[in-house]
Formats: sequence, structure tokens, C-alpha cells
Amino acid sequence: MAYKIDPEECIVCAACEEECPNEAISEGDEVYVIDPNKCTECVGWFEESQCALVCPVDACVPDPDHEESQEESLAKFKKLHPDKEPKVF
Repeated sequence: MAYKIDPEECIVCAACEEECPNEAISEGDEVYVIDPNKCTECVGWFEESQCALVCPVDACVPDPDHEESQEESLAKFKKLHPDKEPKVF
């Protein structure tokens, strides 16, 4: 499942942007946004989503509109990073 940023909670601190290994997070019009086509929930990189881990206000949350299995997230990782070997936890 991809993550999204809750606009009601985001304080525009940018902590999440620099932690995203897929460069899925960018500054939107009012708050940061996550591109669901690039978000793998950090599958292939880390054991848990780094954006949610570093967010000081818990604004990074699972996006129910973009549910994916572990296998689908891993396939997305491989498509985004064909030269990288995914880490398995």
C-alpha cells in the first residue's frame, strides 16, 4: 500500500522528503505529497516506511486508495530501480 500525507496534519517540515529512497515525496501547493506510483512503502529498502518513521506529527499514513500487496510493492521497486537488488526483511 502506498502512503499519503494527511493535509490536516502536515506541518510542511520536509522531514519526509529527504528520507524517501524512491523520491516519491515532493512539495505540493500547501503541503507535501506522495506520488503513489513511486511509493513502495519502502519495500526493497527498509523494513518500515521511512516517511512515517521520521514524521513528527504522524501525517504520513497508509493510503487506502492505493492498496498493494508486498509482491506488488516489490515489483514496483524493481521497475523503479532495475539495477538495485532489493533488501529482504
